[in-house]
Amino acid sequence: DAGRLAHEEPKSASKPRESAPPPLLTMAASGVITSEIAAEELFFGWGELLNGISPYAWAFIGTGLAIGLSVLGAAWGIFITGSSLVGAAIKAPRIRSKNLISVIFCEAVAIYGVIVAIILQTHLDTPDPKVTEVTMTQKFAGYAIFWSGITAGLGNLSCGVCVGICGSGCALADAQDGNLFVKILVIEIFASALGIFAIIVAIIMSTAANFE
Repeated sequence: DAGRLAHEEPKSASKPRESAPPPLLTMAASGVITSEIAAEELFFGWGELLNGISPYAWAFIGTGLAIGLSVLGAAWGIFITGSSLVGAAIKAPRIRSKNLISVIFCEAVAIYGVIVAIILQTHLDTPDPKVTEVTMTQKFAGYAIFWSGITAGLGNLSCGVCVGICGSGCALADAQDGNLFVKILVIEIFASALGIFAIIVAIIMSTAANFE
């Protein structure tokens, strides 16, 4: 027995030590595992992905969407009502002047977006380069400004299209019967008020936003 143990001892001593498993990306590059499995292991969820975006990025995106979507709604509305106005004015030139108010209502939607964008911009402060950690207050401010911009932008986009369609109908109806202008203009005024509701909610949402 003693001889057998002496004979087996060098064999156990020469056994190589188990090495640490290679990193996930190294294994993927060497073909041990596929890139799809590596992506699944590295991706921890949408919550962590969105949490890694800077609050200042959220704030600037929201501010840009507020003015961008509002201008898009105004342009869309002017395109709809303007084309109908020009076409109907060929048959009834008398409608050209008073139906320009529909174009003004559409332009007001873009002004709403400019107002909201300026207000949201006032909440943005220059970040301190010495501070690298993101606080919960900054996250709240970034999300608040982002969703304020989304609210104002989508609201004004819908308002611009609504005013444009109403203005188009107003121009066509006025070309047929001049007594219908005032009646349809009232509907257009109510359609224009939809954008005011959006900017009121957007301003209230961004009131508590503070990056300090």
